[in-house]
Amino acid sequence: IILLQNICFLTELTRLFQKCWLSGSLFITLKKYDGRNKPILRKSSVEGSEPSDNECLLRATDGIKISTVVSSKEVTKFQMAYSNLLRTTMDGLEKGDKRNKSKKSKAAR
Repeated sequence: IILLQNICFLTELTRLFQKCWLSGSLFITLKKYDGRNKPILRKSSVEGSEPSDNECLLRATDGIKISTVVSSKEVTKFQMAYSNLLRTTMDGLEKGDKRNKSKKSKAAR
């Protein structure tokens, strides 16, 4: 796993989107990050070890794993850049047909 700065992560994520655009899958995960690199065993869990700064870990993988840590101070700036990236790269999605979906649900009853 490669830990990148936020801007470098977004540029690498753009490359991964372009690579997987025609074929392939890209998995993105987001979770709370507490600053630890290794898990703590349940027997020796330390209570009250809350981090002072809330951070989140964002990972993307298609075989190559990249990740970044976003602090609470940078979250709005990162979120705006990330949402713009998603809008520009996810243009090939098809809209679902709501009429066919509602007819199928009525027929199933």
